[in-house]
Amino acid sequence: MTAATSSASNLASVEHQPQGYERGSRRAWIAVFGGLIGAFMAILDIQITNASMKEIQGSLGATLEEGSWIATAYLVAEMIAIPLSGWLSQGLSVRRYLLWTTSLFIVSSLLCSMAWNLESMIAFRALQGFFGGALIPLAFRLILEFLPDNKRSIGMALFGVTATFAPSIGPTLGGWLTEQFSWHYLFYINVPPGLLVMAMLAYGLEKKPVIWDKLKNMDLSGIITMALGMGCLEVVLEEGNRKDWFGSDLIRDLSIIAAINIALFIYIQLKKKEPLVNLRLLGQRDFAISTVAYFLLGMALFGAIYMIPLYLSQIHDYSPLEIGEVIMWMGFPQLLVLPFVPKLMERFDGRYLAAFGFAMFSLSYYMNSHMSADFAGEQMIASQIVRALGQPFILVPIGIIATMHIKPHENASASTVLNVMRNLGGACGIALVATMTDNLSREHLANIKETLPAVSPLANDYFNQTASVFTQAGSDPVTASSQAHAMLSQTMTQQAYIQAYNDVFFLMAALLLIAVIAVLSIRKPAKTS
Repeated sequence: MTAATSSASNLASVEHQPQGYERGSRRAWIAVFGGLIGAFMAILDIQITNASMKEIQGSLGATLEEGSWIATAYLVAEMIAIPLSGWLSQGLSVRRYLLWTTSLFIVSSLLCSMAWNLESMIAFRALQGFFGGALIPLAFRLILEFLPDNKRSIGMALFGVTATFAPSIGPTLGGWLTEQFSWHYLFYINVPPGLLVMAMLAYGLEKKPVIWDKLKNMDLSGIITMALGMGCLEVVLEEGNRKDWFGSDLIRDLSIIAAINIALFIYIQLKKKEPLVNLRLLGQRDFAISTVAYFLLGMALFGAIYMIPLYLSQIHDYSPLEIGEVIMWMGFPQLLVLPFVPKLMERFDGRYLAAFGFAMFSLSYYMNSHMSADFAGEQMIASQIVRALGQPFILVPIGIIATMHIKPHENASASTVLNVMRNLGGACGIALVATMTDNLSREHLANIKETLPAVSPLANDYFNQTASVFTQAGSDPVTASSQAHAMLSQTMTQQAYIQAYNDVFFLMAALLLIAVIAVLSIRKPAKTS
């Protein structure tokens, strides 16, 4: 970026700020930190209930399948809220919109803690997701609008904490709160930081009048097609594997609705003069490639957060708190690296830093692709640390590269697109790894059963030894034989799942190499003179 371009960018940014507001001032930083804490809360709440789902289901009298809608409702509402945030914040003003959504996020969190049955919990979680969803893109936007160019990398590093650290510690914090107190505290915990966020935003952001013309000139067709398309797509991705994908009438119908409405939404946005989301930004090569990187980051991050707890609980019978103690190693080490990334951005090409981060993420997945029955939480810590060290090198450079050619009036749309792509990547990642794990485990189990006759002497020895153990424990020969059969079947199933997890970890490692190539294909950023 040349000096002239930078000056023009700064002048344009000033035009979009309240009078008397100085970029990078103390008030600006307070506003940015308030937005980041709000985004941290919203992203944390995606994962915080996962470790405590059994307790919540038991309290509400819900089955495992019914309980899955507690998480799905939040994600669907969040996905709908993110694209609406640009239009609403421009009409109401960023300050008013953030204060309203934060207050309603606190109220909906308290309502979740008071839920009396499954239906009320799903409704309140949807409200929580809708109001929380607005906090995420607006935190990103505050960084773009209220920090000077030379401080933007620091802001992106802090946003990286919210985007990658929050989901990493969500299961740990959720498991600890439920074990020490009760699941209700998963929602009470939002109240103190929520009030702090409101105070920081009220002080840090200037009051501006409502722009009624902007609100009246709403893109109704865009809102409807976006809500139907993104909402149905999120349900398909979240529930598809549990309902056998297109074997389910519900999933098939929702997929058709999603495809039609997303296609209509894209068509409408490209035709309108003032669209809900400016999708023309994707015509900028570097921005488009950056969205691909964001998508793959979401896929890798949330895929790992889904797979590792599942593996530890299924194969090693870990408790939620024990799982949290393993997952936290994906979060805390990155706090040691994040402060150095802005400085590294000054010395090294951001593309190479992002490629290094994705390569580290890929390596961490590869480290988990050779597991055996003895591979448990302690053995996973090394790969978690590698993953944690790689994450900060991704978000900060990609955030800078993606927005370096974005004009100030395009900030809202750029923030929306990038955050939607990360969330969508996360949903696709979870759907992919869940489906592949189930399908591959069945294939591996069938192969194990086919090869059993070839190793029958070994299988017979295992069976006889197991039956002997049960006989010595007091079982009669018939019961001991039945117990040995069950044990052999369980062992084969366990081995099949371990092989499936290894395959999926390897596949994710390979996918992340695509991200390495993608970020290296971005044009070299021009140096500021």
